[in-house]
This record gives sequence, structure tokens and C-alpha cells, in this order.
Amino acid sequence: MVRRISLATVQLDVTLAPLSERLGRAEALITQAAQAGAQLVVLPELFNTGYAYRNENFSLAETLEGPTAQWMKQISARLGVHLAGSLFLRDGQDIYNALLLYASDGRVWRYDKNYPWGWERAYFRESRAITIAETDLGAIGLMLCWDVAHANLWRQYAGKIDLMLTCSCPPNIPDPTYHFPDGSRVTIAQMGPVFGSMRQSAPRVFVDTPAQQAAWIGVPYISSTACGAVRTHLPNPLGSFLAFLPTAPWLIRYLPQIRQVEVSASLVEAGRIFAADGRQLAGLRNEQGEAFVLAEIDIPVERPQPRSQQPKPPVPWLVYLVSDKLLTLVSLGTYAHRK
Repeated sequence: MVRRISLATVQLDVTLAPLSERLGRAEALITQAAQAGAQLVVLPELFNTGYAYRNENFSLAETLEGPTAQWMKQISARLGVHLAGSLFLRDGQDIYNALLLYASDGRVWRYDKNYPWGWERAYFRESRAITIAETDLGAIGLMLCWDVAHANLWRQYAGKIDLMLTCSCPPNIPDPTYHFPDGSRVTIAQMGPVFGSMRQSAPRVFVDTPAQQAAWIGVPYISSTACGAVRTHLPNPLGSFLAFLPTAPWLIRYLPQIRQVEVSASLVEAGRIFAADGRQLAGLRNEQGEAFVLAEIDIPVERPQPRSQQPKPPVPWLVYLVSDKLLTLVSLGTYAHRK
């Protein structure tokens, strides 16, 4: 026997905007999804602010008693849905990227991002714990964006959940353009074969890997995303520049302009709903703009257990090196010296 539930993933534009405006746009889509029958609605990562690398992120961090969390609680109760989304959350002296999942009766579950991606570590710290939300819909495992590339997290959830839920907002940083004050532009393809080898890695991380790993566990999967494109300054441009030089030494010509460099990238189409066997049931495209998509999934009464050895995510080793080591290392100082 199985239980059938209806899920909706929401796509919001990544562009920065005031809190009230972003919450209003999110509420309109949540309401439409609920009216279409959704029992669980998933908003993008950092849905209440938009996504950029900027020092203003520190002042945007809220608490669980702040306006965004209380708004989520109220919307969930009014519409009778489970509602998930992430925000910068201040916890004591530290800031986390926290995924909150609210039930309509006011219960809330929290998951803090385990693996901030590269430059993100400039604005919040990492966690090292999973969260299983024991909801009326079933046991839901929680992750945030780049976390899905890490096999150890999937392994910790195996045999313990009925559904995996991810909030994400991934710019396609493996295929960016760097913009300099004099009007020069540098693409990843110009930075040599080492970095060029990462250009097609984003779909492997945010589509192929969750489909593979969720199928291994044997559970359905839902992920949100944002749409549009990011253009932003970097938290430590000199540090990033020095990390790039060994494989692209010709970049030294841009050293005098490096403190004003900006990076731009489109958003990865990560808004997907997969069945327990990894088949895609629904997905969103960037060109659709702000929208939602809904699908029904089946949850077996008997919780699935992996029946084989865990497959290795199809993510190039260089992506892990750049994301978890090089760019993370150059970003730590920005967080340490925040005001």
C-alpha cells in the first residue's frame, strides 16, 4: 500500500528586493499552489532576500521570532499546508543558512546548511547535523543546495525518511563571466582547461546527483530554485584571484582592478520533483519566471531501505576542491571580521 501526497516547488526571481515585496510575491504563488491541492510547498533558498555576495547579508539575518519565520508560520496555518524555505538565521553570535519547515499546526523543524558553497562561507557558518522532520505527511529529510553533492549526508538519511526535500538557489558559478571596471570580461572557458572542465558540472550536481541518490535510498525528492541571473561582487576578490592564478597566470594583468570585479551567472534549473525511482515527475525552467509546478508522489507504508551499495555522485573532483576548499578558505576571513 502507498499514500499519495501532492507537492509543489516554487521558483522566485533571484534579484534582490525589499522583504515585504518578496514575501508578497511568494504568498501569491503559495496560495495558488495550495488552491491547486498542494499539501507541501517548497520555496527557494534565501527566498526572502534574493541571492548575492554582499556585506549587507549580515544585517539581513533574522531570528525565529523575526518577520520571515513568523510569516511562514502564519501562511502555513492559514492555507493548511506544510511550508519550507530558507533564510539567514541569527543564533546567538553566529549566522546560519537555515531551512525552516512549518506544519499548519505551528510545529517547525530546522536544518542548517552543512556545506556552504565557496563564497557563501563569508556570510554564514556551517553545521554538521541532519534533520528529519516527522510530519503528518511522513518523515522528511532536509538539505540545502550544495549539500546534495555530498554522499555522506545522503547516507545518514538512508532508511530513515519517506521523502527528501531541498531548498536551493544555485547560480551556475561553474560557468560564470567575470566583469572588470574597464569593461573587460573573462569567461570560464578563457581560464584554461582545468577550470573549463567544470563548465557542465551544475546539472550533474543539482539534477543527476539527487535523482541518483534519492533512487538509491528509494524515496521521492523535491527541490526548489530561483530564476533569472546573479551579478554580484565577491567577498574576497583578491583571495579568489590568487587561487585562480596557478592555472590561469595571465589573469595577473587584471590585478589592479580585482577589488571591483563582479561575477555574473544564470540560475541552475534545479526546481524538480522526482519519483522514488529517480524519474522526473515535474520541473521548472528558468524562462518560466516566477512560477510553481505541482506533482503527486507515492509514499509506501513500509519505509524503503537501500538495496545496493551507495553510488558515487557524478560530480568532478575539481568542483569539490574549488567549492569546499579553495573558495571556502578565502571566504572565512570575511565572516570572522563581520560587524
